[in-house]
Amino acid sequence: MRATALIAPLLLLAAAAQADEGMWTFNRFPADQVQAAYGFKPDAAWLDRVRLASVRLAQGCSGSFVSGEGLVMTNHHCVHACVEQLSTPEQDRVAQGFLAKARPDEVKCPDLEVNQLVKITDVTDRIAAAVAGKSDADANAARKAEMSRIEKACATSDAVRCDVVSLYEGGVYDLYEYRRYQDVRLVFAPELAIAFFGGDPDNFNFPRYALDSAFVRVYEGDKPAATPNFFAWSEAGTKAGDLTFVTGHPGRTSRLKTVAELASFRNKALLRRLLWLSELRGALAEYGHRGAEQARHSRTWLFYVENGLKAYRGEAQALLEPALLAAKEAAEKALRARVAADPRTKDAAGAWDAIAAAVRKGEDLQIRYDLLERGRGFQSDLFGHARTLVRLAAEQARPNEERLREYTDGNLPAIEQELLSAAPLYDEFEAFKLAWSLTKLREQLGPDDALVKQVLGNETPDALAARLVKESTLKDPAARKALRDGGAAALAASKDPFIALVKAIDAEARAVRKAYEDEVEAPIRKNHELIARARFALEGTNRYPDATFTLRLSYGAVQGWPEGGRMVEPFTTIAGAFGRHTGADPFALPASWLKAKDALDGKTPFNLVTTNDIIGGNSGSPVIDKDARIVGLIFDGNIHSLGGDHGFDARLNRAVAVDARAILHALDRIYGAKALATELRGR
Repeated sequence: MRATALIAPLLLLAAAAQADEGMWTFNRFPADQVQAAYGFKPDAAWLDRVRLASVRLAQGCSGSFVSGEGLVMTNHHCVHACVEQLSTPEQDRVAQGFLAKARPDEVKCPDLEVNQLVKITDVTDRIAAAVAGKSDADANAARKAEMSRIEKACATSDAVRCDVVSLYEGGVYDLYEYRRYQDVRLVFAPELAIAFFGGDPDNFNFPRYALDSAFVRVYEGDKPAATPNFFAWSEAGTKAGDLTFVTGHPGRTSRLKTVAELASFRNKALLRRLLWLSELRGALAEYGHRGAEQARHSRTWLFYVENGLKAYRGEAQALLEPALLAAKEAAEKALRARVAADPRTKDAAGAWDAIAAAVRKGEDLQIRYDLLERGRGFQSDLFGHARTLVRLAAEQARPNEERLREYTDGNLPAIEQELLSAAPLYDEFEAFKLAWSLTKLREQLGPDDALVKQVLGNETPDALAARLVKESTLKDPAARKALRDGGAAALAASKDPFIALVKAIDAEARAVRKAYEDEVEAPIRKNHELIARARFALEGTNRYPDATFTLRLSYGAVQGWPEGGRMVEPFTTIAGAFGRHTGADPFALPASWLKAKDALDGKTPFNLVTTNDIIGGNSGSPVIDKDARIVGLIFDGNIHSLGGDHGFDARLNRAVAVDARAILHALDRIYGAKALATELRGR
């Protein structure tokens, strides 16, 4: 695929938003715009119903309630980790699939959390008052403290999660109040061979033939939760030209970032990510070739690494095209001129230069910050548990508003769920991950770096990793619980080598974090807020904010796109999957499909594409029609969508979904999932 194919849509960035563009918040949704384009106007009741039927998987995906008894639909790849954790050498549920024939057979996922957005409150004035008149660093600290106060007051129980969300790069702050579900049980997941049919070669491409779907159920008091707001299932499905909505949680976009930020990301951070993931992919592939169990333990990591690598390659293609930054530069120059000329906004005139200076400082700090504070140099679940224990004890001794943001009271239920998770840990894989990342720590900081010398001493990365994993007791959830309950005294007495390692480096990790927050994050936040307020003064608020892994609603239509002088049709069929079957991975249909072939209607639509604006994080999002009925399930985007972090064009960008008809057809005729299919039909 030529790079220009990814870039052409982005040349229109300086122009007004096109039809179908936008990941809109529910409290600022452009209903009139939808009516003008499609003749349907979602009213407040419709928006409320859709919001309450939508959910977020806190670990990074979207989903939706599809029955009144807590049933949640999402992607297979969104629950892949859960299925892996529930597998054993004797019962590989990833390869074999899983179906709970009855409610007692539904199995709890060790650390999956589901959030339902129940309320949005604008708290911009409170944040603005907290930071007024303060220096950049002091304002950053005051902003975080006020956010923690607001969240603590909102979270009245462990069943309530509250997040203050920064929108429009700090121009608006909204409080999102969620209903939190932490008892989440697996109901159905097909075999990996059909969930990810086509594998990496088909990833971000179309036509597709994948049943990337799964169902889990949320429980309360050991019973299925009552969820009266849910999406009904459309057995009739959808057709070309039909209006579609996608409700979900897009992870991040950078469409409002400055040219300095985008150029730095392209030239520095993105290059490092591509090199890191490329090397890690090779190492994981080698590890998986050691044996069947090694392959089983590492395949989740390999899946996410390959997915990320392909996505970042596409993003790099977009950002390396000179026309993209040229368009951004022209738009930024025009905005800066308007800002400087208007008395209402001239205080923001220097904001772009201040951001550029902070970005340059960030480039100096980023490698050490990533390796040490973000833990990329210590990639082990055991290290993560140790850091959580050490920091939890230290942070809980402080007032809530003075803690590191991830250790405030509102985040404690999620911390506890992860810390006490019964998910299995495998010694060999933990040692492999840690040794690989320690090697990168030494490589990137240098063998003479004081921290590297402190960590490695006279040992090699391989030897140190093997010893730490062998001697650690943190593989046992009971041991982690005892240290959590014992607090500072228990940690002081602990002989666990991972606890000792975290203690040894924590002061420096905190120091590099503080430097990054004070010298990079603080001025960027402050000056983006100035730009946002200037935009509001000049343009109003009819623009959607960048994605923030919070609930958004996009609108579009079922539609193919032009490619190489032809039109790519918007639907594939089940028959097409059999036509693509070669018998060898990644194009090998599972035995259950081959056995059921004669019972299937090959004309049943399998996958489809729409013009909805989506991005990573929308995985698991429902595709609904104007009557708020399920017609599809988002699981991917096409190759043109890989530049979607920075722009969108409805002519080429497409969201890829599993057709709702294929899901029901497979449940009925392949998996014998009668109870589940009946529940989806509402009968």
